[in-house]
Amino acid sequence: MSATYSTSSATRRACKVPQVTVWFWVAKIWTTLMGESLSDYLVHRFDPYAAVGIGFVVFCAAIITQFATPRYRTSVYWTAVAMVAVFGTMVADVLHVALHVPYLVSAPVFLAAAAVILAAWYATEGTLSIHSVCTPRRELYYWATVCATFALGTAAGDLTAVTFHLGYLSSALLYTGLIVLPLAAWRLGLSSVASFWFAYILTRPIGASFADYLGFGHNVGGLGIGHAKVALRSVWLFAALITYLGVSGRDEAATPVEESRQQEASYA
Repeated sequence: MSATYSTSSATRRACKVPQVTVWFWVAKIWTTLMGESLSDYLVHRFDPYAAVGIGFVVFCAAIITQFATPRYRTSVYWTAVAMVAVFGTMVADVLHVALHVPYLVSAPVFLAAAAVILAAWYATEGTLSIHSVCTPRRELYYWATVCATFALGTAAGDLTAVTFHLGYLSSALLYTGLIVLPLAAWRLGLSSVASFWFAYILTRPIGASFADYLGFGHNVGGLGIGHAKVALRSVWLFAALITYLGVSGRDEAATPVEESRQQEASYA
C-alpha cells in the first residue's frame, strides 16, 4: 500500500485517538500510576490467579469496545488505556514473581517487542503518527504498541528501582528527569513522531514508580500509604479527570485536515 493511498483513505475516517496536548500527558501519566496501584492492590488482596484472569477479561472487553466505537470517545479510549496499565502491570509482575524472569531479561525483551511492532507498523503504513490512527489496521498497530510500551515501562521502572537498588522514589525522579530528553531532541531536530513515542515509553515508569513509592511500606523504601488507599484515590481522580475531559472537549481527536498535515510532516 503506498503512502499516498494510505493517507487519503485514512483521512476519510474518524481519528480514534485524542489530541496530544498537556491534558493527554497528564491523563497518560495518571493512568500509569492508577494501573500500577490498582494491579498491586488486586494481586495482593485477592487470589493472584483470579485477579489476573479477571483483569484479562476486563482488558479484552475494554479493547473490544474501543475497536467497536466508530470515533474517538474520551471515556472509551481512556478506559482501554487504563486496562492496558492494569493488565500490563499484572503480566510484567507474573513474569518476574511467578516465572522468575529477571528484569534484566524482561526489559530488553519488551523493548525488542516494541521495536518490532513499530517497524512493522512503519513498513506497512508509512507513518507512525498517532494522528493517522483512522483505520482498523492502524488501530491494531497502535494498541499493540501501547501494550508493548506499557510492559516495557513497567519492567524498566522495576529494573532501576529493584535490580539497580535505586529505590522507588529515586527511580521516579530519574524518569521524570529523563522525560525532558524527548523535548530537547525534538527541539534539536528529532521528528515529532519519534519524540512522541520516546516520551510515551518514559511516562510508564514515572507513574508506576511513584505509585510503588506511595503504596509500598517503609521496609522496602516506600511511603507506606498502602496499595488500597492509593488505588482508591487514584481511581476517583482518574474518573474526575476523564469526566472533565469528556465534558470540556479538551482532548478531542484531530480533524481530518489536521491528520493530513501531521502525516505529510511525517513523510517529509
